[in-house]
Amino acid sequence: MNLAAHNARADFDVVSAWVPQGARVLDLGCGDGALLARLIRERNCRGYGVEIDSRAVLSAMQNGINVIQSNIEGGLAFFRNRSFDVVVLSQTLQATRHTEALIKDVLAIGKSAIVTIPNFAHWQVRWQLGVGGRMPVSKRMPYQWYDTPNVHFSSILDFDSFCGEKEITIERKIVLAGGHEVKFLPNLRGETAVFQIRA
Repeated sequence: MNLAAHNARADFDVVSAWVPQGARVLDLGCGDGALLARLIRERNCRGYGVEIDSRAVLSAMQNGINVIQSNIEGGLAFFRNRSFDVVVLSQTLQATRHTEALIKDVLAIGKSAIVTIPNFAHWQVRWQLGVGGRMPVSKRMPYQWYDTPNVHFSSILDFDSFCGEKEITIERKIVLAGGHEVKFLPNLRGETAVFQIRA
């Protein structure tokens, strides 16, 4: 995936706007490092990416990113508590198995976290499953049921409830569809949600 394709992602625009100038950032599941490269370029940030896929790690390195190859679910003990201003999980959380433990670690090492999730309750997903009877495939979720990296299928309301149950503060949230903010029926119409959370 090239940097130009990444830069077209509306959630990257939101993350970039929310990260303070000069912040120390940790991007978990950073892929080829496009988001972190943008934060370094536009927000004068410093930080690291963590990625498990060796090809993506190589791409991130070629893009000038300080990247560590590691499984983020193996623990983040090599980072000190509060060592980052912002920890980013952009389209990463749904591919992890131990969500609660990961979020706990993230909120320990970061002063806040920005989490971007796909909304599996979007009306097209509901339509494909409810009427078509098949697991949904779309531009935002291009995988078949048998090769998807997604482990958890949550909605915007699910993540809201999770934060409430775990006493996690949602500092701000925006729901996006087609690159624009969705305010009316966001859990039905939104494709992606971006949350900024803290312990």
